[in-house]
Amino acid sequence: MIRRTLAEIAVMAGGTLAQGTPGDAVIRGVSKDTRTLAEGSLYVPLIGESFDGHEFADAAFERGATASLWQTDRPNPPSGKPLILVDDTLSALQRLAQAYRRQLKVRVVGITGSNGKTTTKDMTGAVLATAFRVHKTAGNYNNHIGLPLTLLELNEDTEIAVLEMGMSGRGEIELLSRLAEPELAVITNIGDAHLLQLGSRAEIARAKTEILAGLLPGGALVYHGDEPLIEDVLPELAQSGRMKVDGYAKVRFGAGASNDLYPLEMKLDAKGTHFVVNTDPGIPFYIPLLGGHNVVNALAAIAVGKYFGLDAARMAEGLQSLVVTGMRIEVSQAPSGLTVWNDAYNASPTSMRAALSLLHEATGYSRKFAVLGDMLELGPEEAEFHRDIGRFVNPYSVEAVYLYGPLARHIAEGARERFPAERVRHFEDKEELARALGQAAAASDVVLIKGSRGMRMEQVASFLMQLGG
Repeated sequence: MIRRTLAEIAVMAGGTLAQGTPGDAVIRGVSKDTRTLAEGSLYVPLIGESFDGHEFADAAFERGATASLWQTDRPNPPSGKPLILVDDTLSALQRLAQAYRRQLKVRVVGITGSNGKTTTKDMTGAVLATAFRVHKTAGNYNNHIGLPLTLLELNEDTEIAVLEMGMSGRGEIELLSRLAEPELAVITNIGDAHLLQLGSRAEIARAKTEILAGLLPGGALVYHGDEPLIEDVLPELAQSGRMKVDGYAKVRFGAGASNDLYPLEMKLDAKGTHFVVNTDPGIPFYIPLLGGHNVVNALAAIAVGKYFGLDAARMAEGLQSLVVTGMRIEVSQAPSGLTVWNDAYNASPTSMRAALSLLHEATGYSRKFAVLGDMLELGPEEAEFHRDIGRFVNPYSVEAVYLYGPLARHIAEGARERFPAERVRHFEDKEELARALGQAAAASDVVLIKGSRGMRMEQVASFLMQLGG
C-alpha cells in the first residue's frame, strides 16, 4: 500500500498542508471509511447525496488516522489535527491514485465488459499469479472511487495489477482508464446491462471501448471477437480524437474459429469444465466453473497470459486452482441431496441466456428446475426482455420454472407460450418459493437460481439449505 510523507501526499493530491501539519509525517494506506480505517492511514472524507465524510474526521483521528484530506469549502476543520486542504476530496483521491500509479513500475491490465468482467479478472489474476506478484480488484471495487483505492493498495513491488472497470454511463470507463493507464485492455463482451442508462447496445459498445483512452503506447486490446459491435465503433473513436485507435496490438478471443483464441472442445463434469484451446491443442485446461461462457472468459485470461509470456501448462495450472468472487454459479448440495447452482450475483438478458443454456446442456440429473428473478435497469423494453427469457427456457429440458419479482411475471408470460401452465409458477415470497421447490424436487435433480443483485435471489439458495433431507 502507499507509504508517503504528508508533504508528498499534498503534492500528489494537488493540495496544500494546513498550518501546523508536519510535512515529514508518514501515512500508510488510505481509507474512506472510519469503521475499517487502519492506524496510520490517510482519511479521505468523501461527500455523497446523503452523507458527508467530513463529519467523521474526528472519529478517524480517534481510530489512529495520521492525517485527513479536508475540502476547503467545508466548515469547522478539526483543530490541531494534520490536514491536507484540497478543492474536492474525490478529485484529490483520484489525482493521488494516478500519481502513485505513475511512480510504480507496475504493469496494469484493465478489464471491462457487460458480463463476465469479475470472473475474467479472477481468472486473469490466477493465470498471472503463477509467475508474477499480482494485485487484483477486490470484489467489485471497480468504480470512480473503488479503482483509485485499489491503486493505492498496490505495494511497491507489485508487478502486475489486474483492475476491473465498471460503469453506469458514458465517460466513466474513460476516467478509470486514464487513471489506471493500462498496458493491456480487455473487453469481455457487449451485453444488455445498462440499457436503461445508455439506450442501445451500440451505445454500450461505445462506453466499453472508452477503456482505450488511457492505454499505454505499444499496449494491446484483447476483446470478444464474436461481438461485431466492438470493431464497428472503433472508427468512431478515431474521429472523436479523444483516444487512440492504432499503435497497439489486437487479440480476438471467442467461441468462433475466426478468433485468435477459440476452444476446440469442451466437456462439463459435476463442478467444472474441461477444454482445449486452438493455440495449444496438447494442453488440457480445466476451470472449476460451469459453462461455455466461462470458457470464453478463460480465453481472455489466457490471451493476457500469453501477452506476458506465460506457457500454456503454467496457465492451465493457474486456472485449475481458480477461486472466484462469490455467487458465480456456486455449486452446492442441499440436505435433501438437491444440487443447487447459485448464480445470483447479477443478471441481464445475456447472462440469463448463458446460464439457462448451461442448464439445458447439463447431464447427469433426473430433472432440472429454473428459479429466476427480475432483471433490473433494462429500460423501456424491460417487459419484452423478460418475456424473451421465458420463451428461451426449453420445456423439453427444464421440468419447471419458478419465478420471483414483479418483472418476472413477464418471464412467466413468455414461458407459458411453451410450457403447460402448471409448470410455470410465480411467487410473492422467496421462502414460500423455496418450500414449494423443496417439495417438488428430488435428490437427483438440479436447480439454477439467477436474478439481478437487487433481487437477492441467493436467499432462495439459503432457504433450500435449511430444508431437511
